[in-house]
Amino acid sequence: QVQLVESGGGLVQAGGSLRLSCAASGIIFAIDAMGWYRQAPGKQRELVAAVTTGGSTYYANSVKGRFTISRDNAKNTVYLQMNSLKSEDTAVYYCAAAGGLLTTTGRGAYWGQGTQVTVSS
Repeated sequence: QVQLVESGGGLVQAGGSLRLSCAASGIIFAIDAMGWYRQAPGKQRELVAAVTTGGSTYYANSVKGRFTISRDNAKNTVYLQMNSLKSEDTAVYYCAAAGGLLTTTGRGAYWGQGTQVTVSS
């Protein structure tokens, strides 16, 4: 099993920044991709950003140029730096990890408990 613990959510004004962190423990060798999903009220969960152990990254179009995902393999930790936040970024953000690639649905992934990000306009 893999355990994921997130931190760093909160309330921020539009245009501000937040940094999310997610530390993995357990069967670490089973993990390749790590990333972040988000789910806003009444909307489907979406994959926001992901990074593989090799450093390949994915970003949703809605966050390109504003969000940066990074990973410290030695600490088994993934980060999401969120800049120029907008009200539409308000959601619960979930850390996820998978033995292969993270899919748009998150099927087969390990999940964190989620952290609330609220952007006030």
